Amino acid sequence: MNLIKTGLLAALMAAGLGVQAQEATIRKNLGERIPQLQQIDEVSKTPMPGLWEVRVGTDILYTDSEGNFLIQGSLIDSKQRRNLTEERVDKLTSIEFSALPIKDAFTIVRGNGKRKLAVFEDPNCGYCKRFERDLQKVDNVTIYMFLYPILSADSTDKSRSVWCARDKGKAWQDWMVRDTPLAAGTCDTAALTRNLEFGKKHKITGTPTLFFVDGSRVPGAIGAPQVEKFLADAK
Repeated sequence: MNLIKTGLLAALMAAGLGVQAQEATIRKNLGERIPQLQQIDEVSKTPMPGLWEVRVGTDILYTDSEGNFLIQGSLIDSKQRRNLTEERVDKLTSIEFSALPIKDAFTIVRGNGKRKLAVFEDPNCGYCKRFERDLQKVDNVTIYMFLYPILSADSTDKSRSVWCARDKGKAWQDWMVRDTPLAAGTCDTAALTRNLEFGKKHKITGTPTLFFVDGSRVPGAIGAPQVEKFLADAK
């Protein structure tokens, strides 16, 4: 029995050393051949035999065990009909709801406000306006609105007007839902800069981007029924 255990332990150790050696080879070869891959965060096996995942930040690439070939694209499990790359990126880009910088957002409360949702939006984003109008149908929710002016200098001006308004939620909805012009405002807008820095760090590249309490992240404008489903699933 001890011999069997010893043999298994030796086999596991050998396999581990083999994996480490292949990982080192991949890092060395890719780093030498492609300058952008000199700082690889993680190398790991994929479910596909012979294929390795190379992670740089939240970017996913694939390679062989020698780092001789590089693939950019999605790895699909056809048997289970799953996009493994998409699932991996979703996991990497998920954000704990408690980690959101709530102090740099303003809140809109509807009904009892028990359910929670965070949204990053640009005031000049047409998709955001469509989303906001549909969001009016969602009740019993607290919305943490993060102004995220990424489209133009005017987006920054409009975000400043909203942030400096006496009633931020009203000013925001007047503009996004009712097209009421914003009044110019002056105040400390460091929160807007912090939002942009947070978004850059966490790869928030478009608006609207939604976050739910279970860490789910949804890029793009979705309808009220989909918001309701995410809110229900996030409990």
